[in-house]
Amino acid sequence: MPIKDILTVLDLADDQPAAKYALEFGRNYDAHVTGLAVSFEPVVPAFAAAPMPVDYLQAAHEQAVGAATEAKKAFEELARVAGVKYESRLAEILTGGPLENVLVHCRPTDLVVIGQANPDKPEPMRELLIETVLFESGVPVLLVPYIGSKTFQPQNVLVGWDGSSTATRAIHAALPVLEKAEKITVLVVEKKATKATGQPGADVANYLARHNMNVTIEVVNNPDASIADTVLNYVSDNSNDLVVMGGYGHSRMREFLFGGATREILAAMTVPVLMAH
Repeated sequence: MPIKDILTVLDLADDQPAAKYALEFGRNYDAHVTGLAVSFEPVVPAFAAAPMPVDYLQAAHEQAVGAATEAKKAFEELARVAGVKYESRLAEILTGGPLENVLVHCRPTDLVVIGQANPDKPEPMRELLIETVLFESGVPVLLVPYIGSKTFQPQNVLVGWDGSSTATRAIHAALPVLEKAEKITVLVVEKKATKATGQPGADVANYLARHNMNVTIEVVNNPDASIADTVLNYVSDNSNDLVVMGGYGHSRMREFLFGGATREILAAMTVPVLMAH
């Protein structure tokens, strides 16, 4: 299915790397791009000894809405310059509270684009927001590094393959992107020997080749580094401009726990990562 509708969760920082990627990506695919600014409302502690001053609460509310409004305006200007079909929205949520007000915007779209957490410019609930959208929206998510991206039309794509359902969903979600790439590498990382016969990753490579894609397979056996570091090192050595992989984790109450490889890659990624769960 072609990518015709994209939603990007806006950064509150000035540079807006995720929005820039989403707009250029949308321009390449003639897609409509929606910018969603999130206002993080302050929470009044239940254990407060005295009621919070109304002036303080009003000022905090205005500051939160103001930051989201500025991000929304910045997106609108970027979209106008890019010449992309767009709209902008604002969602208000309580800091630390449920994110359903964000998810309702994410579900009816083809792809959600969101920026990596920036340690130099931390935003409220950014990591939880990423995890929630990935695990609860039902939509593929494209994570953009906080340093931005040099290219908006991936040509050298790395596909992480382990035969799982999440990796399968990521590949199907990425098909419109993979079809435009010049080179696709299926990377299989085997931490221990298996009794499986045949070339690891051959089935999925054949599947992609039947879509007229230029596909090669790389198998890394018993790497000294973790799976995440193995993937990241491969990207660095081979100048990949996009990683496609499954997102692993499970929910417990309202707490989301990433699998180790997923969390490490998202923390240290230097190129965009398209994930599905």
